[in-house]
Amino acid sequence: QVQVVESGGGLAQAGGSLRLSCAASGSIVSINDMGWYRQAPGKQRQLVVVVSRGGSTNYAESVKGRFTVSRDNAKNTLLLQMDFLKPEDTAVYYCNAAIVTRGAPHGYSYWGQGTRVTVSS
Repeated sequence: QVQVVESGGGLAQAGGSLRLSCAASGSIVSINDMGWYRQAPGKQRQLVVVVSRGGSTNYAESVKGRFTVSRDNAKNTLLLQMDFLKPEDTAVYYCNAAIVTRGAPHGYSYWGQGTRVTVSS
């Protein structure tokens, strides 16, 4: 069994900071891409940032310069430091991981349950 669990959401004021954490656990052989996505009310889920196993990153334009992702391959964790938050960052944030297991040697996409971030103006 594999689990992906997020934590760290909450309420912040505009201009403030929050830090999200994601941890993958279970029968993991390796993890390919890991990423953060978000879904605002009434909108589709969209990419925030994706990180390859080698550390290459791809940020959404809307968060460049404000959000910083870090990944620890040994611990199977992904952190998202969110600074200079804006009200439009309000959303449920989801962690995604492409996880290789013995039963899925090419990787399978796992999602966390989501953590809510609310930014007040």
